[in-house]
Amino acid sequence: MNKEVNIKELLKELSLSEKIGQLQQLASTFFIENSKGELTGPLKDLGISEDEIWTAGSVLGVNSAEEAYEIQSKYLEKSNSKIPLLFMADIIHGYRTIFPIPLAIGCSWNLENAVLCGQVSAKEASLSGVHVTFSPMVDLVRDPRWGRVMESTGEDTYLNGEFGKAFVKGYQGDLSSPYNIASCVKHFAAYGAVEAGREYNTVDLSDRQLKEYYLPSYKESIDEGAKMVMTSFNTINGIPASGNKYLMRDILRDDFGFEGVAISDWGAVLELMVHGVAADDKEVAYKAIEAGVDIEMMTSCYNKELEKLVREGKVKEELIDEAVLRILKLKKELGLFVNAYGAIDERKAKEMFSCDKHREAVKKVARESMVLLKNDDVLPLKENKRVAVIGPKGNSIDLLGGWSWQGKKEKIATLKEALTNRLGENLVSYAEGCHIDDNDESGFTEATRVASESDIVILALGETSEMSGEGGSRANIGLPGVQEKLADEILRLNKPTVVVLFSGRPLEITSLSAKAPAILEAWFPGTEGSTAVTEVLYGDYNPSGRLTMSFPYAVGQIPVYYNYYNTGRPKLPDGEETRYISQFIDIPNEPLYPFGYGLSYTRYEYTDLKLSSNEMTKDEEIVASVKVKNVGKREGTETVQLYIRDLVGSTVRPMKELKGFKQITLEPQEEVIVNFTITERMLRYYDMNCELVSEPGDFYAMIGSSSENTHKVKFELV
Repeated sequence: MNKEVNIKELLKELSLSEKIGQLQQLASTFFIENSKGELTGPLKDLGISEDEIWTAGSVLGVNSAEEAYEIQSKYLEKSNSKIPLLFMADIIHGYRTIFPIPLAIGCSWNLENAVLCGQVSAKEASLSGVHVTFSPMVDLVRDPRWGRVMESTGEDTYLNGEFGKAFVKGYQGDLSSPYNIASCVKHFAAYGAVEAGREYNTVDLSDRQLKEYYLPSYKESIDEGAKMVMTSFNTINGIPASGNKYLMRDILRDDFGFEGVAISDWGAVLELMVHGVAADDKEVAYKAIEAGVDIEMMTSCYNKELEKLVREGKVKEELIDEAVLRILKLKKELGLFVNAYGAIDERKAKEMFSCDKHREAVKKVARESMVLLKNDDVLPLKENKRVAVIGPKGNSIDLLGGWSWQGKKEKIATLKEALTNRLGENLVSYAEGCHIDDNDESGFTEATRVASESDIVILALGETSEMSGEGGSRANIGLPGVQEKLADEILRLNKPTVVVLFSGRPLEITSLSAKAPAILEAWFPGTEGSTAVTEVLYGDYNPSGRLTMSFPYAVGQIPVYYNYYNTGRPKLPDGEETRYISQFIDIPNEPLYPFGYGLSYTRYEYTDLKLSSNEMTKDEEIVASVKVKNVGKREGTETVQLYIRDLVGSTVRPMKELKGFKQITLEPQEEVIVNFTITERMLRYYDMNCELVSEPGDFYAMIGSSSENTHKVKFELV
């Protein structure tokens, strides 16, 4: 075959069973013996025959270029159609060179970091035989108990959409390069709204909530050109996504105009039966194909039942043809009819893995992703001081985070090693103190002794990688085990102490925050994470990260997020104390650290907020401007954030919504004017009839350094 292959003519040559085979995705273990296949969920006996394996259209998970080449060769030898396989994998924040988790990348507020992550990941993956990544995850998430918050970029619709586009651009480009891979946006839709933050749980949203807050980020990624969309595990309006015709056809195909391939998540098609909306495999296959699921991942209802359904006249063969054409089109766009092996190159892949260029890219992103939460004049640290590294993350190689299945932990430096490389062995001491998640306090005495003999203490605390990611929901999101008790013991020494947190989610750290002089959230920072942490601690890099997900004051607040609705009885900042308002009587309403928050080693002053006009029509634009000055003593990068509030709408509107942001780098005492253009599109929302409109009335434009630290000015849409 060649690049001029006519996929419509090719489709005519396929038997019905061969067409149905193209809709089947199987794990690599089905194609090759002794495959190690690092995959999600249990490997089920699907009842797939030997012949059916060689009609399957795509492969899930592959361990190396050598394995991919072997599977493709074996498949082309045994397959009657000779249509090359598509290889897909979960490449979420790096292939072999691991970037910070996506939540951390979001906290950089630098879209180019997402592009860079995508480009590096795509190059390493394509050389290893992968054609498609199941990324980006653009689910809006307001509940940090959910383990998959680590895969998201946070709690804001607009920001998630911008980062979704950036990831797609990085992975996929225009597919003109052999090092591009196709991007699959997930999870469609609203998986981030699972009840109680529990994996695979129910979602129940109004259409207004769905359309205004949860769907836009998928639409942005699709408009950027994403070639695939993955269904979510959850229900929408009581119907699981993989059998939800309203979601997958009316919204995705008709409203969004998506022409690419829709794939189920692992086992999600068969789970229609478990949900209780299908009685057997036959009804499962019927509902999924009618809903518009093109590829069934790791269950075999299509293989077993679709041909019968067509023969019985219950499913039109045209539905199957449409799905197959979409798959063939993607294979053609990826160049597989020209070269079935794509960019596979074992030698070159090994050269790329953790090469200096890729490691530098990871370190850059890691530094920009870290968020300085607190600093009582402890940071940056001074050189030539004795440093005690205390805590279970201090000498740990568990810094890569979830979905780093191809990462090599043994090849990364621990924080202790990075500090020793910088300062020398004579200035660095270490004590674990305790394990991450048990109650053994026997190491406290040694940790206290080591800390007492130092000038500076770095408390390295946090989670294991397995505590977040898929299946990593936690009801209690404080520091696991006795880590906080360890911190209490060390903080009683009154040494200059920095807490460095390694986590896959915002943690509940209210008590620790009250006691610790300095706190740096490092997330899971990836392959070069320890070096990046060290450079931030010693001021080689001035921290610029800003939170894209609120840190709760207490778990009982959750969900807690910045763009909440007002109530009929709101808690007023300076109002008279009364019981009968919307409040907790034992904790604040506000999060511990809000969306957009982050400190720096310098300070910024905002003044002179003004508008080019206090009125605008639907055909006009106005410009909001503010002066930002670096009033500190060193260069820094500030993220200037624009929020808008609609003061009166036909339905309740949020207290504020992010509508723009700009990053500026300023020298000490340097001042610039930052401008934002406000358009009528920014003022639109879904009204009581669920129609996207803007309404005349008053608005606030708010500009500042976080969602809770803004200056505001009023304008009117006339």
